[in-house]
Amino acid sequence: MSGNGSAAATTEGNGPKMRVIRVGTRKSQLARIQTDSVVTTLKSLYPGLQFEIIAMSTTGDKILDTALSKIGEKSLFTKELEHALEKNEVDLVVHSLKDLPTVLPPGFTIGAICKRESPYDAVVFHPKFVGKTLETLPERSVVGTSSLRRAAQLQRKFPHLEFRSIRGNLNTRLRKLDEQQEFSAIILAAAGLHRMGWQNRVGQILHPEECMYAVGQGALGVEVRSKDQDILDLVGVLHDPETLLRCIAERAFLRHLEGGCSVPVAVHTVVKDGQLYLTGGVWSLDGSDSMQETMQTTVLVPAQHEDGPEDDPQLVGITAQNISRGAQLAAENLGISLANLLLNKGAKNILDIARQLNDAH
Repeated sequence: MSGNGSAAATTEGNGPKMRVIRVGTRKSQLARIQTDSVVTTLKSLYPGLQFEIIAMSTTGDKILDTALSKIGEKSLFTKELEHALEKNEVDLVVHSLKDLPTVLPPGFTIGAICKRESPYDAVVFHPKFVGKTLETLPERSVVGTSSLRRAAQLQRKFPHLEFRSIRGNLNTRLRKLDEQQEFSAIILAAAGLHRMGWQNRVGQILHPEECMYAVGQGALGVEVRSKDQDILDLVGVLHDPETLLRCIAERAFLRHLEGGCSVPVAVHTVVKDGQLYLTGGVWSLDGSDSMQETMQTTVLVPAQHEDGPEDDPQLVGITAQNISRGAQLAAENLGISLANLLLNKGAKNILDIARQLNDAH
């Protein structure tokens, strides 16, 4: 890893000292593109600061022969980056929000959630099947996905297809699709394909009635040290209020269900006319058993003028001091209420069996 010493470094140059903000990221091309987009915005907001990007590999980047759901590690793509934050080697880290667990290690918080790109999943087809859809693929065609959530929902919807695990970054997965004959199609997050400039490879977008998305999918989260008020203030302006409230509700739902990547849990959120709608669902591994419900809450809450900072301003790992606390609490309560509704209807049994089956295979 490049860069030594404190993150609050300064550079002399020919003029006055300029503070250097060090930004941590994973090494993949997509991670770099995502981090560059955040840094570009920060540079435009803070022209008097200098930003240095420090890229590093994570456990999830190194273990490529095992399905994510089998590894049993909640911080696969974040631990090494958090270690650098803890040691003051970086000031902030840019993540795909869906990679961040709903409970962060002590001392860390998500200081910003940027405006969400498309949260939907996309289907990329092998060149010989371009123009097809999942529905029109030949019987027993093999579709690659690294996600239990996608496989469970799509097996239920498209029983004529076979779903198989595929690992690696976006470039690797597309190469496996194009150069090998194993897969007829693969499922990827639409946001990642858009950020890479590969929109032309998208053959089909999966809408919520076909496949609901992962918690936080399509949004970027900026993780910082929870006590570093200076950096919290710096990145807090990046919060997109609507994305923030949707993601608080989604993360609260997942956290209360005690879900993770080892069980199929999916969501869909909409903000409309001051109402936040959350649909959440759980599935058995093969999709044969499922349960989903929708609830809503009012999030048009006036900003509150509080006397002082909260003892613990975090909600599901997120700190947003410039967004109405009442609206944030309403979003969190919506997620918890929906999780309780599903748990009361028997969702725990579905998830427990899914977890046991996943562990056994």
